[in-house]
Amino acid sequence: MKHTYHIHGMTCNGCRSHVEDTLSKVKGVLKATVDLEKAEATIEMDSHIALETFQEALKNDSGRYSIHNLGDHNHTKDNSTTSVDIKKGQGTGTFYCPMHCEGEKTYDKAGDCPVCGMDLVEEQNLSNTTTTQWTCPMHPEVIKDEPGACPICGMDLVPLEADASAEDKTYNKLLKKFWIAVAFTVPIFLIAMSEMLSNNPLYTVLEQKTWHWIQFVLSIPVVFYATWMFFTRAWTSIKTRNFNMFTLIGIGSGIAWLFSVFAMLFPDLFPIDFKTADGNVFVYFEAATVILTLVLLGQLLEAKAHSQTSGAIKELLKLVPATATLVTEGEDKVIAIDKIEQGNLLRVKPGEKIPVDGSIVEGQSSIDESMISGEPIPVDKVVADKVTSGTINGTKSFVMKAEKVGSETLLSQIIHMVNNASRSKAPIQKLADKIAKYFVPTVLLVSIITFILWAVFGPEPAYVFAFVNAIAVLIIACPCALGLATPMSVMVGVGRGAQSGVLIKNAEALETMNKVDVLIVDKTGTITEGKPSVEKVIAVSKIEQELLLHYIASLNQYSEHPLAEAIVNYGKSKQVAITKVNDFEAVAGKGVIGTIDNKKVALGNAKLLEQFSISISENLASQVIAEQEQGKTVSYITVENEAVGYVTIFDAIKKTSQEAIKQLQDNGIEVIMLTGDNKNTAKAVAKQLKLKHYKAECLPEDKLNEIKKLQQQGKVVAMAGDGINDAPALAQSDVGIAMGTGTDVAIESATITLVKGDLQGIVKAKNLSHGVVKNIQQNLFFAFVYNVIGVPIAAGILYPFFGLLLSPMIAALAMSFSSVSVIANALRLRNIKI
Repeated sequence: MKHTYHIHGMTCNGCRSHVEDTLSKVKGVLKATVDLEKAEATIEMDSHIALETFQEALKNDSGRYSIHNLGDHNHTKDNSTTSVDIKKGQGTGTFYCPMHCEGEKTYDKAGDCPVCGMDLVEEQNLSNTTTTQWTCPMHPEVIKDEPGACPICGMDLVPLEADASAEDKTYNKLLKKFWIAVAFTVPIFLIAMSEMLSNNPLYTVLEQKTWHWIQFVLSIPVVFYATWMFFTRAWTSIKTRNFNMFTLIGIGSGIAWLFSVFAMLFPDLFPIDFKTADGNVFVYFEAATVILTLVLLGQLLEAKAHSQTSGAIKELLKLVPATATLVTEGEDKVIAIDKIEQGNLLRVKPGEKIPVDGSIVEGQSSIDESMISGEPIPVDKVVADKVTSGTINGTKSFVMKAEKVGSETLLSQIIHMVNNASRSKAPIQKLADKIAKYFVPTVLLVSIITFILWAVFGPEPAYVFAFVNAIAVLIIACPCALGLATPMSVMVGVGRGAQSGVLIKNAEALETMNKVDVLIVDKTGTITEGKPSVEKVIAVSKIEQELLLHYIASLNQYSEHPLAEAIVNYGKSKQVAITKVNDFEAVAGKGVIGTIDNKKVALGNAKLLEQFSISISENLASQVIAEQEQGKTVSYITVENEAVGYVTIFDAIKKTSQEAIKQLQDNGIEVIMLTGDNKNTAKAVAKQLKLKHYKAECLPEDKLNEIKKLQQQGKVVAMAGDGINDAPALAQSDVGIAMGTGTDVAIESATITLVKGDLQGIVKAKNLSHGVVKNIQQNLFFAFVYNVIGVPIAAGILYPFFGLLLSPMIAALAMSFSSVSVIANALRLRNIKI
């Protein structure tokens, strides 16, 4: 008998093997096979075993995984995200591990990561920005869901200050515990250090044994309140076999404290090596409490630093205004931003932030879009121009129509993309993950070996040296630094990119971009402005130009291509009739066909005419070539299978394209233009941009095959495009780059999106990728070197040569600052010039 079930909660092969092992041990199971990709378990059994039996086995094991019948739960492919219930005044309600131990898995409440034990970090998003409440400054008991006047005194209501974020709460909680730990640890430390004095003044007041009891009493608040969470996390890590930094801290400091308690209660059980001259056993209350307090200090500093790593998202969130001015029935009314609906007319006053995405319907102004595109120069906007949420109006007022609200706005999508990318894993992290898997068991083994070697070969008191050095080994090791090395750099780097108009879909794209050596670019909308305009319509037969324009304008009303939009707009400007088209068909990479007024009409390139065996006269061909050699795009017009004219379209090359291409070439990237346009036009554009390599008349499959060919040659290929025809090539490339001005399909197929749709953004993406990868390498180098050097020194490797030993307290200080230094290095990316 064989059954297949859905497994929830797996994120890696370690999870897969663990679940497989747990299910295999269930009584009656013959064989259990778990597929990580499908998140499914296939279980062979003698007779039917109830699902509840498997659920109980997984629950008793760690509680991290759950099993269900197929179809019972609607999980995403990665099965990583729990449902989130966001409530007003309670933050975003989405939490994740800063080390991404479980990939992109999130939680709906604050707590500890079940794998590494670190505090979960709250995701920054728009949920708590758009649910602002209002109160009266004179009567705080008045709380309203929307702005207005106080019903008591008539004063304008002001936004109610939001609750502290989860990060702030965590930091404040740690700060409180830290000061309590310091208050009790300092006296313990002073008492212990006084023993180094030849004539200890404390012993004239009380005997040494009594001072040991005082240290014990003072240590209780430190161990059982201020730092008890470390022992809880250590115990959880041992139960679940997810060994981490807290495993080492809990074992090391816990042994030191328990040893000291046992030594006070049963001193006669200890050998002479552990005793002082007056017969008392050495106690290590000061070591245990100082270690725990220093680790707590490290956690405090990390909590503060973590809040800065998401600084870019917080800055983006500040761009969202709390209110907007609704124009209704000839009056202006202030409403909350979450009350805006599609189609609403909104008045934007000078200096105000634009509340949602839309278009101007009345007035004009200049808009500062630097916070979205990264470009500092304000953009002039007039009626019908698009405006974006979060951008800042200049000195004039205008009325806009709301078109995208809430999560549909560009700003909301940017924040969502940054959050997702920040939680993704870069390929370079695989090395750190592999080492981390064996790191803690190795350190535990080194600690045991250290104790044995010192006990056997060390000087007297050998057991004391052995004990202290074994503890130091446990305390100084820092798997946390290894775990934080990559995600911190990715988080800060992705945020920095968003501030410059470079949106990264995942960490893999960010890393791969640094390896790119070939860039494929489309022409229309990528190299050119993507705002084509019809220059002229020429007839070479008895058919009048106006009738030809009527045909092609009507035909293109159903096409999504930017050239089609230009033709339709041109037709409207000439006031030609646009009529219904029957049997419309868009032939990918060639053109469009249809039936108008019972006549078969086609508009497209030479390949389209070739497909339908339509000949081109020499006169028509020569005129078209002359236009193409000037860099213009020309489409043939056919009526009833006869070539009767052409339309000339001009799309200006972006001012920044030539400079960007030169910069990319100077960085060793080969730039190749692949375009569906004709050879003559492609040649003219390539010559102007000084491109050595280009291919014209490319169909979508041609672009796809060209990328495959380059990849087979060992090239790392990036593809930049904006049209629906580019989607297959974008998906095939190692890094797909979509112009923000392009279609939703192209953006969905890409891993990097340029908000401004400018090739200069690719230069920024390349520089950002290089900076982030370099930063990650620095972090990993520091983390590796720290542990490789620190652990042997703590074990006492320098003692035979220099007589130097490392105190466990110094080891704790070094461990705490190692992870903080990794975060601090990652934070340098906030100021990287791209």
